[in-house]
Amino acid sequence: MPTEKFKSQKLKIGIAGFGVVGKRRRQFIDQHPKMTVVAVCDQNYKQSGTLEDGVRFYPDYQSLLQEKLDVLFVSLPNYLAAEVTRAGLKKGLHVFCEKPPGRDLSDIAQVMSVEKETPGLKLMYGFNHRYHDSVREALRIIQTRELGEVINLRGVYGKSKIISFDSDWRTQRALAGGGILLDQGIHMVDMLRLFAGEFEEIHSFISNRYWNHDVEDNAYALMRTQGGVVSMLHSSATQWRHSFRLEVTLTRGALILSGILSGSKSYGAEKITVITAAEDDCGDPREQTTSFNQDHSWSDEVTEFAAAILENKPVCSGSSVDAFKTMELVYRVYCADEQWRKTYDLSCDSRKTDPRGKNP
Repeated sequence: MPTEKFKSQKLKIGIAGFGVVGKRRRQFIDQHPKMTVVAVCDQNYKQSGTLEDGVRFYPDYQSLLQEKLDVLFVSLPNYLAAEVTRAGLKKGLHVFCEKPPGRDLSDIAQVMSVEKETPGLKLMYGFNHRYHDSVREALRIIQTRELGEVINLRGVYGKSKIISFDSDWRTQRALAGGGILLDQGIHMVDMLRLFAGEFEEIHSFISNRYWNHDVEDNAYALMRTQGGVVSMLHSSATQWRHSFRLEVTLTRGALILSGILSGSKSYGAEKITVITAAEDDCGDPREQTTSFNQDHSWSDEVTEFAAAILENKPVCSGSSVDAFKTMELVYRVYCADEQWRKTYDLSCDSRKTDPRGKNP
């Protein structure tokens, strides 16, 4: 789609899934000077109609896609995300889809196959945590090697249950694909990849012994890259005090990311502590903690997606390749627990699902 027309016109946006996340996305779409929401759909609408502000609403995505749109935002459950993303691309729309990109690798692989057939369209996935100020600052320090090379990482991300937003589809494997690791822990998995690179060796324990759903309520993983960077991960739905914490040890210091600004405000203040090691610090090095009081992540993510469309730039963060690699790592963690893999008959060979015919 040529970008010339949008010099004088706004991108017409449709939102598939107008629940908590869809409405939050709209808040920041509305703030963008070159975007306007014209229609939404949600299963809670029993018929078509018009909202007070003139935005049209529909009970299903098929009706929404009959609108004259330029862009589709997909904020739907896992079992619909890939289907609607494919439908949007086939309709000739740029698509932004929330994480996870689907239930499994097959879902995202099918989307990537359609993406290859529509090379002029932009597809971006909402790995929102990448846009948090603490994560951006950590990535900057790691990339500039101010504190040397990464040695290891320890990450904990947890909440007190799987069910949220008054919906139980997240507890059903056929609809969700996975539990706490796929639903929330995928953000931590994505950041571990972002900071350390790709992991080759993985050991894990996956459990659903507390909530007794057919999806996991705890995932524990120990992973190592080819270069020897080791990462420990705990994704939990039995974390009674909600927690987000990521520690990165480097050769000349360390980074501690604690808390994350979220809608629930239950993960604590978002902070980064930068620790600078010295030979004579006796294990008590100099450190500096910075707090972030505003969440720019949603706005910045929408702005970057809009720029990719309006300026015909490649999607650099949250591309389909990013999504596939992160989903692949999630499933490798599942499959590293042999008992879990056998119990749920998981397909663990990503070469069978990667549309490029090889591991990404």
